[in-house]
Amino acid sequence: VVHIELQVLRLTMAKAEYYYGVHAVESLLELEPERVLTLFTLKGRDDQRLQRILQLAEPFGVSVQKASRDSLEKLAGLPFHQGVVAAVRPHPTLNENDLDQLLQKDPQTLLLALDQVTDPHNLGACIRSAAAMGVTAVIVPRDRSASLTPTARKVAAGGAEKVKFIQVTNLARTLGQIKENYNVRVVGTMLDEKALPIQKFDFTGTAVCVVMGAEDTGLRPITQSQCDQKVYIPMAGNLQSLNVSVATGMALYEACRQRNL
Repeated sequence: VVHIELQVLRLTMAKAEYYYGVHAVESLLELEPERVLTLFTLKGRDDQRLQRILQLAEPFGVSVQKASRDSLEKLAGLPFHQGVVAAVRPHPTLNENDLDQLLQKDPQTLLLALDQVTDPHNLGACIRSAAAMGVTAVIVPRDRSASLTPTARKVAAGGAEKVKFIQVTNLARTLGQIKENYNVRVVGTMLDEKALPIQKFDFTGTAVCVVMGAEDTGLRPITQSQCDQKVYIPMAGNLQSLNVSVATGMALYEACRQRNL
């Protein structure tokens, strides 16, 4: 039995991406069930949340395999899989051409760019906030940036299926091109003598791209050079910075608040 189980795992692993955790798998089955190849569930688990996942999968003929805790951990890469892992047909990687099509379709869209955010937990949390605040796409550089790993997807809690994830070769160049070609206003968040309190910036009227810096270094100078305006989040006391995912949520909330007035 163990041999057969490992063989199934190897065959699936050769061609799939992995989603794990109840929220991520449930959201995937609600939004893109056709991508799910196989569900692996923990032997002996039979609670209400798992039944909901199985009910969502059933109409689409998704194969369900019972697996040991160790096997699920191998698929997820971590022990925090919550007893369910989905093997999923990969999405094609989105790039600059997809961003162009998006802006042609929606010239007043809200975008989020992350400048070398390398922690997958932070990436997932940023994507979750982006989905909640109506962001259309999250843009990251292809190199020196976290990608949509299973961990990032789990932290995003379904947000990765609601927001487009676009990887570009050169972030600064991409920002320059969307400014020139689509009149996107690029807003960088950082402490700077020319920065405005974020609530003073007008997020309404046109497409806006909010740019957040890396966890430790902030926005690179080359990225700063493409910002039409720098803004900062006013804070009480002596605090000068926040975790990038927390700051992202706050910045996007202000943008969303203004745009929905």
